[in-house]
Amino acid sequence: QVQLVESGGGLVQPGGSLRLSCAASGSIFSINDMGWYRQAPGKERELVAAISSGGSTNYADSVKGRFTISRDNAKKTVYLQMDSLKPEDTAVYYCNVEVIRSFVASTIYDYWGQGTQVTVSS
Repeated sequence: QVQLVESGGGLVQPGGSLRLSCAASGSIFSINDMGWYRQAPGKERELVAAISSGGSTNYADSVKGRFTISRDNAKKTVYLQMDSLKPEDTAVYYCNVEVIRSFVASTIYDYWGQGTQVTVSS
């Protein structure tokens, strides 16, 4: 089985920074795309940032210039560096990882982290 463990959430003041981490473990042959989503109360879950196996990135317009997604393939970990945080960034953040589990099969499985709370408030 594959597990994703998130860490790094918490309470910060507007203008502050946080760094989220998501580490994958278990039956993994290789990892394809990785990303971060967030969901605020009463709102739909939305894509915040994504990074491909080749390092290409995409960001939601609301976080461009403030957030940076990166990955460490040796550690099977994806990061989200969040700077200049705003109250509107308050949400539960979830990591998502696409996993290929076998050398002989290219089937891609989609896994989600448990979620970590980010609160931006004075």
